Amino acid sequence: MLLRQNVSFVAMLAICAATACAQDFPSKPIRIVVPGAGGGGDFAARLLAQGMSGPLGQQVLVENRPIGFIPAETVAKAAPDGHTLLLSGSGMWLQPFLRSDVPWDPARDFLPVSLAVSTPNMIVINASLPVKSVKELIALAKSRPGQLNYGGSGSEGSPNHLAAELFKAMAGVNIVRVPYKANAQAMTDLLSGEVQVMFTTPGGATQHVKSGRLRALAVTTAKPSVLLPGLPTVAASGLPGYESTSIYGLFAPAKTSAPIVTRLSQETARALQRPEIRDKFMNTGTDVVGGPPEELAAFVKYEMTRLGKVIKDVGIRAE
Repeated sequence: MLLRQNVSFVAMLAICAATACAQDFPSKPIRIVVPGAGGGGDFAARLLAQGMSGPLGQQVLVENRPIGFIPAETVAKAAPDGHTLLLSGSGMWLQPFLRSDVPWDPARDFLPVSLAVSTPNMIVINASLPVKSVKELIALAKSRPGQLNYGGSGSEGSPNHLAAELFKAMAGVNIVRVPYKANAQAMTDLLSGEVQVMFTTPGGATQHVKSGRLRALAVTTAKPSVLLPGLPTVAASGLPGYESTSIYGLFAPAKTSAPIVTRLSQETARALQRPEIRDKFMNTGTDVVGGPPEELAAFVKYEMTRLGKVIKDVGIRAE
């Protein structure tokens, strides 16, 4: 009985210490580490920092680190006190499938804080291609194996690359990837007919869809997107079960106390719902998400299982 009382007393002290720590948090400026500068992650981090600074009572700063291992490694090694956070897309949790030398473990070294924002991909085709739906595209690709090309911009294992490879695997089609360093180059060749298909974000394609030079077939999200009204999902228009969404999530170092993670998650959600923040995201084709840590944890686990298999099966490597 005495042992049980002692264990209970120690547990109570730990809870009280964590609660006191959360009450004192934050005690200094918070930094959100993000890969690169000027991209989608940097934009999202700066809007989040703007929305969170006032309510937290401390300045929230964005710290840009070179794209690669450094951003995630910096946060993984930081003190678990909630003052150093990582805003990252799938590169953080899928990198171990793409490389053998990753110095962190997504499950061991980080705690999910909140889903932040998401960006849908859309399937667009050159308007001369004789298809008007995903079902027709799959049928055409099966009748012409290896003859259709898709423009893939960005690095190996990027969201649009994996969206396309997941589509190919689920549909059982052979559409050949033509790699491009930049999305603008791929879009130019799609418009000229050098490639016939692209999986891309709405920003660079919508104007060409409106002009009639491209045809939008579907959005890759599980549900129709408010950013692309009237466009059906891939799953509903020919490939049941398909889903691909590019998201940015906020993470803290492992061992950060639960009360601090909860506070950060709540403030992230509040910041994202501020009209001036939400509108800026929506105007760039980005949807705000928010949500508790458990949702981000479930999403990451789901993506690692599903896309990790695609990466292995296709043999995608980032070296």
